[in-house]
Amino acid sequence: MAKVFVTRALPGDALERLRAEHDVTVWEEALPPAPESLRKAVADVEGLLCLLTERIDAQLLDAAPHLRAIANFAVGTDNIDLALTRARRIPVGVTPDVLTEATADLAFALLLAAARRLPEAAAAAKAGEWRTWEPAGWLGADVQGATLGIVGFGRIGRATAGRAEGFGMTVRSTADTDLETLLAESDFVSLHCPLTDKTHHLIDAAALNRMKPTAILVNTARGGVVDQSALIEALHTGTIAAAAIDVTDPEPPPPGDPIFDTPNLLVVPHIGSATRTARARMTELSVENLLAGLAGRPMPHPAP
Repeated sequence: MAKVFVTRALPGDALERLRAEHDVTVWEEALPPAPESLRKAVADVEGLLCLLTERIDAQLLDAAPHLRAIANFAVGTDNIDLALTRARRIPVGVTPDVLTEATADLAFALLLAAARRLPEAAAAAKAGEWRTWEPAGWLGADVQGATLGIVGFGRIGRATAGRAEGFGMTVRSTADTDLETLLAESDFVSLHCPLTDKTHHLIDAAALNRMKPTAILVNTARGGVVDQSALIEALHTGTIAAAAIDVTDPEPPPPGDPIFDTPNLLVVPHIGSATRTARARMTELSVENLLAGLAGRPMPHPAP
């Protein structure tokens, strides 16, 4: 029986399978453990089930000399130094596929909300500004017949494309079009690439300037893919028409961050995979990875 630390209470009942075989401690606070608290918590553990909110870096790994397996409650691994874990022969598992449809649903929901200006219209109705049927009020952008450019054509990008085709959109992606052309010719741009050194600030001021002034940007990937200061500036100056984002940099933004006062920007709190089914299945895959890793077996869902 190994000691296991889980950095947050998780949806579903799969943690009971983990408890049946190992000594499991779950961080019960509403907020994630601070780095110092996390280092103390992993001092004698062999298994770690963590979230994107935890940085698995040299300091953490040095504080966990007995660590033998890590399960990341996410499809990505930008919170983990994979070069270090590989060097130390600590397997890392992720949760692919199960959040694909939920995240694609949200990407398209954000696209529609931004296109039809739903946040502004709902706020106006609540504030008593809906006085009559307005022939020129809250005019939005057409979706049917528009071009959607998808940056990153993996599972989620392809699933988003399927939804767009159902709405009669023309879909282009970085799998068949270079980024500069895609940005220049798309009415909507949806980001689905992983955060890496190459994609950090992929959408910077220059990229935003290539987009149409009527274009709308959607980001359900990672906040760091977009230069957030450049996006704020682009929305203030009308370089692009609007944006809708599920991720920010940092995450969450601190109180008073200008992102919350930026016009034509819809921000939601990283809810791409937030359906009961998707999150419960993510717990199941995380537990499967950790059980396998602690037993010395290959993880069924290893980090790429």
